[in-house]
Amino acid sequence: MTQTPPSLHHDDIAKVLDSVLDTQTGHSLLALGKLEGFRLEEGKLSVALSVPREKAAALSPLCDEAALRLKQFPGVQDATLILTAHRPAGPTAPTPGRTAPAAGGGHRPFGGAPPADPNAPVLPDVKAIIAVASGKGGVGKSTTATNLAVALAQQGLKVGLLDADIYGPSLHRMLGTSTKPVALQGRLQPLDVWGLKAVSIGMLVDEKQAMIWRGPMVMGAITQFLTDVDWGPLDVMVVDMPPGTGDAQLSLMQKVPLAGAVIVSTPQDIALIDARRGVSMFEKMKVPVLGLIENMSYFCCPKCGHNTELFGHGGARKEAEALQVPFLGEVPLLASIRSSGDDGTPIVASAPESDAAQAFRRIAQATAESLKDRLTP
Repeated sequence: MTQTPPSLHHDDIAKVLDSVLDTQTGHSLLALGKLEGFRLEEGKLSVALSVPREKAAALSPLCDEAALRLKQFPGVQDATLILTAHRPAGPTAPTPGRTAPAAGGGHRPFGGAPPADPNAPVLPDVKAIIAVASGKGGVGKSTTATNLAVALAQQGLKVGLLDADIYGPSLHRMLGTSTKPVALQGRLQPLDVWGLKAVSIGMLVDEKQAMIWRGPMVMGAITQFLTDVDWGPLDVMVVDMPPGTGDAQLSLMQKVPLAGAVIVSTPQDIALIDARRGVSMFEKMKVPVLGLIENMSYFCCPKCGHNTELFGHGGARKEAEALQVPFLGEVPLLASIRSSGDDGTPIVASAPESDAAQAFRRIAQATAESLKDRLTP
């Protein structure tokens, strides 16, 4: 978690929670739950409290009172309590030749029973699974993943788009979806939008709520997106990875055989350092790197048409050459890309003749070409 000022400690938070009492039972908020952690960033304090699922609604007024008291700490401008609930894992009888799951495992954030056969192949009807990743946030990874998926679908491929960025889901907004997926016979049905099938945790939770989950719950969510969603037969599944090189990335690579990874970066050196780490992670996990993309490669003035290299230019291409991986293309920094994402209309679909759409389409063609051995019947 983000490092907090020395004046704010775990015990300080606990004391505040212990001072908020339930008038009916006399128990404190701290006694009714478990303080899992907190984050203080730019004056905003978020506190995660684990409580029994059936008590969450009743504790909501106490959380509001606690939030007011937490705002009294120096440097805290706003405070929020997030209630989390871990589903207890039931005992699993080991079968011959199979190791029983470790105690304490089995977090399933969306509920539902565990898969009948944990050793069954994951996504057997998907020909190729590719990860769109970045070493750091803020480089346009989700925008790239969305437009890449739509552009692949425009080539006649059956495409799925999975938002694995649990802490910062955004694909539901970029796709313009407001409908929640439904479950049929215990299987979540992905939404059909822009010619592809898509699922994001942002479709299932209140987007105003911060996802303050521990690692096991994040891994559980990603596993359920892979095993409990009715994806059906697909040519390509595009996975929007969380930024960085952490547990979520490792969990996905261990669950499914990735056909390759696409690394998104901006041209400046500080972003390329993190992109280099991303390439190294996938290489260590024996996942082919399909190539690098240079996003925000240059700014094109809408009035005069002059190109300005705000973040430099060509850095990702040089880095790809140095790392001996393909360079998939560059995407300009355009207001239309930003606005199309905010409006929920991917630019490859809403403005197919634009420079931005053509850039994404060239990247999609290069990506499909690298996957042709898997996509050919």
